[in-house]
Amino acid sequence: MQPGESVSEYFSKTMAIANKMRIYGDKLEDVTIVEKILRSMTTKFNFVICSIEESKEIDTLSIDELQNSLLVHEQKITQQDQEEQALKAAFNPRGAGHGKGEGKGKNAHQKPGESKGADHSQGN
Repeated sequence: MQPGESVSEYFSKTMAIANKMRIYGDKLEDVTIVEKILRSMTTKFNFVICSIEESKEIDTLSIDELQNSLLVHEQKITQQDQEEQALKAAFNPRGAGHGKGEGKGKNAHQKPGESKGADHSQGN
């Protein structure tokens, strides 16, 4: 599985390859496909893969059951990422401290009480 690739995309690609292999006479069993998928997932799925391997019989786990487990995990990861981004946006407003009227602009060195068009020259 490539980084950024969804579980659905990866399973579609993997099953297309497996089906072509079966068409050409390869005796590819579901358990072999399940094991290959588990080995090729990205690191963000390590926790769920360990959980699947510990709690389920890999020999009897169907491809659909595996896909559903991985899809649920992917949705949780996506939801957490979205919540983190929303929290960051809420607590770190864009341009904090650099809004209108702040920062160094044309009139940054103006003395308090001076108008924008004040003449700074000493002579008349």
